[in-house]
Amino acid sequence: MTLQLEKGMSFKDYVETHKSIKFFFTGGKGGVGKTIAAAGIATYFANQGMKVLIASLNPVHSLTSLFDQDLTGGVIKPVHGIDNLDAIEVDIRDRIEAYKKQLADRLRWFLKWADIPVKATEFIDIAATNPAFEESAMFDATIDIMLEQGAKYDKIVFDCAAVANAVRLLGLNKIYGLWLQRMIKSRKEALSLRVKLSFRKEKAMEEIKKDPMMADLLSLNERIKKASSILGDPTKTAFFFVTLPLALPISVVQRFIEMVKGFNIAIGGVIVNGVLRRDVAEKGTEYMRNKYEEQKHYLEIIKERLGPLVRAVIPLYEREIIGVDMVRRVADDLASWTPEKGLLF
Repeated sequence: MTLQLEKGMSFKDYVETHKSIKFFFTGGKGGVGKTIAAAGIATYFANQGMKVLIASLNPVHSLTSLFDQDLTGGVIKPVHGIDNLDAIEVDIRDRIEAYKKQLADRLRWFLKWADIPVKATEFIDIAATNPAFEESAMFDATIDIMLEQGAKYDKIVFDCAAVANAVRLLGLNKIYGLWLQRMIKSRKEALSLRVKLSFRKEKAMEEIKKDPMMADLLSLNERIKKASSILGDPTKTAFFFVTLPLALPISVVQRFIEMVKGFNIAIGGVIVNGVLRRDVAEKGTEYMRNKYEEQKHYLEIIKERLGPLVRAVIPLYEREIIGVDMVRRVADDLASWTPEKGLLF
């Protein structure tokens, strides 16, 4: 029994027919092997001689543990043992502090002109406790990598957090865009009203030209436009979902595929991780044989509901995936799988 797939396309065929894609995102339920899949994708391209960057956007980073070397510090470092591959575990703590300082400066400026006797720190403390504050910082860091490192690398692979966070993160480009349009319009109206009500219109106009709030909004709007043009372009960006042959991870992938489509981000496909091989199960304990039989049921569900989207199957290995040798095995299995091999092997 192989559970062959119809009308599918392997990961290797997909990337060969979509060579222009530069940015790859991996997502899925927590614990399904998103980092493993991202490392496999990045290593595959690095093995082809391409210059590759893998970036962890997960607040709880795993690249250091996976590659078994120090990749901490929030800076780009070479992955020793794999030529052409660099890595970064994105650290947003400094960015959040910078956000707080910028917010404080802008609020003080605004409150001064509004003649409101309130301390800016009170507003900042409230804003900083909002979960969206950190997501915005991470989104900003993602944009920086795409815009600043995009020209330096042939491929950039993003290892996202759990899929709900990843979808919200990527969806910020659309939400930000709508919010910025309204904010810019509102700010223009406010500045226009200020000129009309001012006795010294020339002085008011000079101050408006230096308005830091409008400058920030316009600058951010330009960055969001650039990011949206990349994220929404199927020739540049693709999102790969990772699942285990289990009920909950499968349902999570099904649910969030439509959400990602709603943000105009191309679906690259689905990678099935942790599939127990028949020969391993037959040589193992009764528990392993039972797990193999249970696995068949869930792979049938994947075939029925996600079949055409499956790009690769990563087997369950005899030991934990740690170190560059094991990551190379993942890359090899990722590249060698074909729909003809099916989900069970």
